[in-house]
Amino acid sequence: MGKKIVWQGGTQLAPVPVVLVGCGDGNDFKYNLITVAWAGTLCSNPPTIGIGVRPERYSRGLIESTGVFTVNMPTAAMAEKVDYCGVVSGRDVDKFAKCGFTAQPASKIAAPIVSECPIALECQLKHTLNLGSHLLYIGEIVAVQVEAALVDEKNRFDIAKADLLAYAHGNYFSLGESLGTFGFSVKK
Repeated sequence: MGKKIVWQGGTQLAPVPVVLVGCGDGNDFKYNLITVAWAGTLCSNPPTIGIGVRPERYSRGLIESTGVFTVNMPTAAMAEKVDYCGVVSGRDVDKFAKCGFTAQPASKIAAPIVSECPIALECQLKHTLNLGSHLLYIGEIVAVQVEAALVDEKNRFDIAKADLLAYAHGNYFSLGESLGTFGFSVKK
């Protein structure tokens, strides 16, 4: 590698997952979706995820009012609809209807999952941190729904078949081929 150029601190971590966050309870608070690229696993036990949401977003009130949200992992084929859900407001548009997504009840919480996404994480809000431009919602993952056709005979999720969507510096990507499993560098 060559000489490095030093930039001011910024959000250069890439790629990151791009997810559809489902919120609302379908009763007092209508279902909504928000596209989030600031998302990641925070802890294994209990299974915990964090999502970054701008405070002015409509979804903020839904997440804080219900105390639950879902993290739905879309496929690369869904990129245009996922992008749409990130640039229009749920105050004005029913994103489920506009995108042809099916709002399916979660198994343990009130927020909806997106039926068309191969993986959905059901999350109970545990903490909210104001970090500046974004609020960090920390949720405990209380259930995971996985597309049955993507689970192999050993009950493992086949991520390559899912063709999940990723995000890097303003661009969407599909995940490529697997280069190895965890620990492959030391296995004999």
